[in-house]
Amino acid sequence: MTEAKILLEERGIRPTQQRMAVLRYLRDNRNHPTVDTIYSSLHDRMPSLSRTTLYNTLRLLSSAGLALSLTIEGDEIRFDGDTSDHGHCKCRRCGGVFDFPLPETLPLDLPDGFLGESVHIYAWGTCRRCASLS
Repeated sequence: MTEAKILLEERGIRPTQQRMAVLRYLRDNRNHPTVDTIYSSLHDRMPSLSRTTLYNTLRLLSSAGLALSLTIEGDEIRFDGDTSDHGHCKCRRCGGVFDFPLPETLPLDLPDGFLGESVHIYAWGTCRRCASLS
């Protein structure tokens, strides 16, 4: 049994070929892809994959905790198969999105009585590759 199938079944999700392919893609490609990137990468191998199915699958994977949906800026949504706690930084030149580790405890001063469930930390700047081109 494949890892994708096991993960889906553990969450009570029927493991269709399309769902398993999308989950495998997210876990194998740590480039924080957009829907268009995923669609372009999978459509040749899976011509039956529609954009609607892809959107629904990504929404399902995100709500099941198998993927992160990232809105780093504007209306661009990216997806991450790494659901561990980590931050994201985006290069303003090339548009690449990169992971960075978070400290074990963050100095968050949430309002008294507020029960935080998740924290998203984004940074913007210039990646090493783009900085070296300057």
